[in-house]
Amino acid sequence: MNHFLQQTPFPFACQRWRDRRGIYRPPDEVISTHDYEVAPITLTQAKTFVIQHHYSAAYVACRYRFGLFKRYALFPEDELVGVAVFSVPMSQKVLTNIFPCEPLESIELGRFVLLDHIPSNAESWFFARCRELLKREGIKGIVAFSDDTPRTAIFPVHSLIFSGHIGTIYQSSNAVYLKRTTPRVLKVLRDGSIFSDRAASKIRKAERGWRYAANILVKHGATEPPPATAHNATLLKSWLTYWTNLLTRPLKHAGNHRYAWSLSHSITLPPSHQYPKWPNPIHHNGVTHS
Repeated sequence: MNHFLQQTPFPFACQRWRDRRGIYRPPDEVISTHDYEVAPITLTQAKTFVIQHHYSAAYVACRYRFGLFKRYALFPEDELVGVAVFSVPMSQKVLTNIFPCEPLESIELGRFVLLDHIPSNAESWFFARCRELLKREGIKGIVAFSDDTPRTAIFPVHSLIFSGHIGTIYQSSNAVYLKRTTPRVLKVLRDGSIFSDRAASKIRKAERGWRYAANILVKHGATEPPPATAHNATLLKSWLTYWTNLLTRPLKHAGNHRYAWSLSHSITLPPSHQYPKWPNPIHHNGVTHS
């Protein structure tokens, strides 16, 4: 099977990206591993790729970055077709609540993006190579999250930009499933991206990086924020409240699915819960996929 179903999740499908639009490839495609290579990449390479293609259009605070490269016999340069970014979570508890080791000995899979023309089983092969490389660096555990809540953009046109995913790649990589994280309400911008609570907190407290967070709202139509001085503290908070209410809409979120892997004999994870599945098969073009 060499076709794919655009923006249509179905059991065991593999998600792909291009220019922030997600599609799903069927699960029975096989790559020739001789045509691919996994290697560390620069911050610029990883950030440019992720911002261009991932639905969030946002990067993360990374520690390790790996690229999936496609080799072409007639071209001198390999093509970067996938990026895995292993990151620092917002709180150390994300790691220490799972792994009984030092926080720097475990890590979060913050972004995992493959382009839409790459066959389905490339992702599990790519992720396995990443785990091998991280193990050499002394990493003992990985946690990853999957988000099955769809996202829509309302500007410039109303469109679905993210159908959601349940972590098919993680399940095929023998992850331990640790159920969902805490439900919450997200703030969704007009293009479907999320204005995070962390970004709002940085502005409210005028912490390091607050201006970068404020520029997210400015990009979507907010006025320039007042300077972050003690005299302007109340004014800055009022600016944040006004533009957040005007430029975002609430989205009830059931919590992300949480998965974990041990890379060390010293780390024993609890038994896995039953993997989540899509609630119903998808009927597409007269064929029910189940």
